[in-house]
Amino acid sequence: MTVSAPTNGSVVVYGTYPHVHSPCVRHVQPTLDARYPGTLTATRGSDGTISLTVKLPFERYLDGIAEVPPSWPQAALRAQAIAARTYALASTGWRGAPGEQLRSPICSTTSCQVFHGLPLTDASASDVERWYAAVAATQGQVLLYGGRPADTLYSSTSNGTTHGNDEIFGTAPLPYLRPVPERADGASPTSHWTVPIGFADLATFLRRSGEWPSGTAVQHVKRVGPNVVVAGGGQSRTMSVATFRGAIDSWAPCLRPNHYPSASWQGTTLPLTVPSIWFRVAPRSGAIDLVGRGFGHGVGMVQWGAYGRARQGWSSSQILAYYYGGLRPVRFPEPAVIRVQVASGLTGLTVTPSGGGATLDGRPLGGPVHIAGGAALTVSP
Repeated sequence: MTVSAPTNGSVVVYGTYPHVHSPCVRHVQPTLDARYPGTLTATRGSDGTISLTVKLPFERYLDGIAEVPPSWPQAALRAQAIAARTYALASTGWRGAPGEQLRSPICSTTSCQVFHGLPLTDASASDVERWYAAVAATQGQVLLYGGRPADTLYSSTSNGTTHGNDEIFGTAPLPYLRPVPERADGASPTSHWTVPIGFADLATFLRRSGEWPSGTAVQHVKRVGPNVVVAGGGQSRTMSVATFRGAIDSWAPCLRPNHYPSASWQGTTLPLTVPSIWFRVAPRSGAIDLVGRGFGHGVGMVQWGAYGRARQGWSSSQILAYYYGGLRPVRFPEPAVIRVQVASGLTGLTVTPSGGGATLDGRPLGGPVHIAGGAALTVSP
């Protein structure tokens, strides 16, 4: 089932997901609330739920990237636009050959890069126009390695250095993703952080994740290289830092939302309870402090570092060359359109066109429609 937005227009989509029981104190039922140009395709899965893909012009896709605040300096925004454009081409296998089409859709989450679509409110009333200007000013500019779009990974904040792709992801080392010192991301709220966690809370979070026995108190925690050792009540468990962090990030805000995530050094709330794996364990009476730095995987461009360097007068080309082994933007053919997987597992969605000219499976669409999943996709006004 396909809905095409009006020419030079868009459609607003509101989607619902199955209700699931949650042990979380403040469970919020997820919904989809977004606006897209282009063409929406709804498909029914074997379980009766709906997956939603949008096909739109490639540069309009970049308009919808929501990775950094649009209030940032233009040099940082342009560096982000070029990195995002390059990443999209590399991750979809684009080679730039005449007549070529992208082989697969790109996802819209942090597993790829965040795509929110167009603003639901008037774009002119916000800073988003500054992001649009950065996308337009860099149109067609990408970073190439070996004649192909480079894998321009990026993340928020460092721990004082970037990291090689082989170190973090276990992939073959790429010469343009080598570690470089980072001294320009100090304005980030996650440049330094301290997370206090009581032993009783920690035992609860680890127990919920299956990493700690029921009825046993936690009395001691220490970090040993890439692992964390938790002990108490005659028990001891050794787990990877990623497992330890994942248990806390999953259960702390769910079970103790008034306490986790805690505040950053700027007074804002941390994006995750434990923002990265780069922390040390500082013991105190009945609790520990996780004292750490950074947010994200740490490979490639540091977004807050780009911000800091732009504030220092660096150009977008200089910023990109610093993080990507000297690579600088060049012109490269773009695809006309890109497909983005924006949602899956929906029970239903309501689609509202912005004006006349919209179509549903090729037929004129005069107003909002509701598409429901189940044994078959059904449409009603």
